[in-house]
Amino acid sequence: MGRKAAAEIRVTPSWCKRCGICIAFCPGRVLEAGPGGLPRAANLDACTMCLLCELRCPDFAVEVVEKEVTADHARAASHAG
Repeated sequence: MGRKAAAEIRVTPSWCKRCGICIAFCPGRVLEAGPGGLPRAANLDACTMCLLCELRCPDFAVEVVEKEVTADHARAASHAG
């Protein structure tokens, strides 16, 4: 069974000032502005875990967390959509 790294992007709403820097710096266009301008992951499959969103956030509101999923789980998820 193969393993693939996957990302989870967490945003702390009380720290985020909705400046959009994390959205602008994301090379994979993973993030988008959600309700009220709060960044949210719209395309996690495109995340390369470059951490630019986390590193550029002036308020430390963005956290990228690596989580491991099995290739079987990833394959099942891609067929479910």
